[in-house]
Amino acid sequence: MRSLPAFQSFPALLRSLVVVLAFCLGGCSLLPAEVDETAGWSAGRLYSAAKDAQSDGNWDQAAKLLEKLEARYPYGRFAQQAQLEIAYVYWKASEPASALAASDRFIKLHPNHPAVDYAYYLKGLINFNEDLGLMGFISNQDLSERDPKAAREAFDSFKELVTRYPNSKYAPDAIKRMSYLVNALASLEVHVARYYLKRGAYVAAANRAQFAIETYPQAPTIEEAMFILVAAYDKLGLNDLRDDAERVMKKNFPNSRYYTEGIERKVPWWQLW
Repeated sequence: MRSLPAFQSFPALLRSLVVVLAFCLGGCSLLPAEVDETAGWSAGRLYSAAKDAQSDGNWDQAAKLLEKLEARYPYGRFAQQAQLEIAYVYWKASEPASALAASDRFIKLHPNHPAVDYAYYLKGLINFNEDLGLMGFISNQDLSERDPKAAREAFDSFKELVTRYPNSKYAPDAIKRMSYLVNALASLEVHVARYYLKRGAYVAAANRAQFAIETYPQAPTIEEAMFILVAAYDKLGLNDLRDDAERVMKKNFPNSRYYTEGIERKVPWWQLW
């Protein structure tokens, strides 16, 4: 019985495919490997190149060079400097999580380093700029949905810097940023309290206003927080609490604009809604 042509040619075809496949697999090993131009560089040269990359704003390249420096030369002055600077480089490369981790790592490894105050300051800056829009109320995001976590962590980092290193050159700026953050966080709480008050969530409004008063007693928005607290108690029918809050309000803000607005509208000053 004669074999079909397809079956007669199959072994030859199969052999050809095996040869081609072997050639391709072998050819892969013939491709030139990627050359690391930094191979053999000294720690000083890697650090210098990383600084040049930073000067050019090439943050990704700077990060790679600093990573190589630390990996190849894990001990010594250049390694410590790389560990500190890579936190800043990660931040500029829009990698805040990596930047914070690098800052924390430097603080843990070198708690007595002369530049450890900068690591605390950098941690504050990273979180500060993460939530720089905290006071940008032109955003369409609902005020009650804002997350103040980054602002609070920034405040804690700046506070630790000022407490541990009061003579640090970064302390004056940290104090200014702390003041801004206190006002921002207080303002956020008051805005959320007003949001709840307008929507009839009087218990939530009173709680947020009370929290702002107790946590940020020196913030400029505390006057409004007191006003909201009195208004919320009044809406809840808690007259004793309302009267107590009103006495505190009058004592601390005798010339509050809310009194005038209330008189002009012919209603008790806390009933503006």
